[in-house]
Amino acid sequence: MKGRNANCTKKNYSKKKQEQKNRGKKAQKRESSKAEVLWSETPSSCSSNKGAESSGTGIVSSSSVRIRRSGNESMMELLSQMWSLLGLLTVLQNILPGQLLSLLHSFWGSLQDALTPYSYFDVPEFLGSAAVNPNDLYRQVHLYLHHRLLLHPPSPPPRLTLTSSPPSSFFSQLSPNHSLHDSFSGHRLLWTHHSDALHDSLEERRSFSLRLPKRHSPALLSPYLSHLSAAARAIAVSSRDRRIFTNSSSSTWSSVAFRHPATFQTLALDPALRSFLLSDLDAFSAGRDFYARVGRPWKRGYLLHGPPGSGKSSLIAAMANHLQYDVYDLELTRVPHNAALKSLLLQTAPRSLVVIEDIDCSLRLTGDRRSKKRKAAAEEGGEERVTLSGLLNFTDGLWSCCGEEKMVVFTTNYKGGVDGALLRPGRMDVHVRLGACGGHALREMVARYGGGEAEAADEGEEEMMEEAERCVRDGVGMTAAEVGEVLLRNRDQRRDVAVRELVAELKARAGGETEEEEEEDVVAVAEGREKKRRGKNGGGWGGWERRVRFLGGLESFTKSESGRRGA
Repeated sequence: MKGRNANCTKKNYSKKKQEQKNRGKKAQKRESSKAEVLWSETPSSCSSNKGAESSGTGIVSSSSVRIRRSGNESMMELLSQMWSLLGLLTVLQNILPGQLLSLLHSFWGSLQDALTPYSYFDVPEFLGSAAVNPNDLYRQVHLYLHHRLLLHPPSPPPRLTLTSSPPSSFFSQLSPNHSLHDSFSGHRLLWTHHSDALHDSLEERRSFSLRLPKRHSPALLSPYLSHLSAAARAIAVSSRDRRIFTNSSSSTWSSVAFRHPATFQTLALDPALRSFLLSDLDAFSAGRDFYARVGRPWKRGYLLHGPPGSGKSSLIAAMANHLQYDVYDLELTRVPHNAALKSLLLQTAPRSLVVIEDIDCSLRLTGDRRSKKRKAAAEEGGEERVTLSGLLNFTDGLWSCCGEEKMVVFTTNYKGGVDGALLRPGRMDVHVRLGACGGHALREMVARYGGGEAEAADEGEEEMMEEAERCVRDGVGMTAAEVGEVLLRNRDQRRDVAVRELVAELKARAGGETEEEEEEDVVAVAEGREKKRRGKNGGGWGGWERRVRFLGGLESFTKSESGRRGA
């Protein structure tokens, strides 16, 4: 009996032990299944749990599951608190007055500014609350960033907004709420484009914000904005469409697009003259500080004189293209009086060339100092016109300083026909004589019209060019327009054919030089008579006309006396 009871006891003990093991395994399976559902355990963790099951160490895996569950619960609790806070803020925004909300918002912004290592500066599109006064700095930043995106595209590039306009094909700009880095004086800067929709409106309020290092922002801000403004002005000048204006009525200008192709590289000029003109124009364009320091208005006068066809108008176009200036072509015959001339001057914009061509033929200005008796008679007769005094005030008077960076250019075929008061420095500072083409100009024009320097000249062509230069040295001259016409007629021929015809033309002029000089003298006399007829006496030329009339009367008197004697 004792042995049987002992066996039963052993069996019950082993059975209970086996049941405990089975219950432990079931509990471990339930916990592992929960962990897989909640946290999607990795295969490695599952294998470790299986190893723990096989080794019977289920306590470790159970504790790790409890830790993960507690971490998940704490995360969910934090998220719920955040949502509660956001809901509370929404309720407060609807309940609290606007002034208090604005105060809280400014306090939060001040707290952020105090904690951040950067300083922020806003550049709105418009000044003030009403969108009527545009901010010029916003336009400059917009242009500067557009140019930087084209020249130095970042990697990776930001999102861009593409637009199209009729003059140019495409225009790219930084999209709203995107940023672009810039560098200045070894520091990294950040521009951000903001676009906020107005409340209860379809309009948007755009602005740029600049981020600078807080420690260096006082020393960086002013130099950087000066650099940005100068770069934006240069970009605007180089990219804008230039205009040519003319006085369509007595005191107003009308304009068209200016697209003259002449440049200093296409003009047939002496190298020394070309170098002088380029250096003088560049010095004038960059002379803002110099003219302010010496106390002179920022303007300069040019006189271009020479025979017709010598390239005076082409030189004006090349000057305007080099400086990127607008051109104001002033026709003095359309200006009724000095007041209208002053009004036209005030309407001219900075960075412009004011051109008066053929100053000796536009009006009767030379010798305008008439006697008091003749002036009084003109005033009684109600005569009103532009006078020499008005033109002098236009070029060098008090009103001439209205507007900066202006050039006044006069042209004439005969420098002696211009009154000496107009020729002095301060009114016409630079006198440029344009005459017949020299040897260097001839070679330049032949190379340009004949296909460029790439085409090598053969031996016969070189001999003809030397002969042409010999004719020029002997005093035979052809203007740039005349040489260009000869070369233009032979543009479809070989270059040696054009050079041969050019040499023939020079030789023909050498033989007929005296006859042409006589024709020029006759034309000059005829022009003088026409000028005096339009001028109705006046000044020095009137004395010449009186002498002609006196001689004519004396001749008729002599003839009548001889007729009486013969009778």
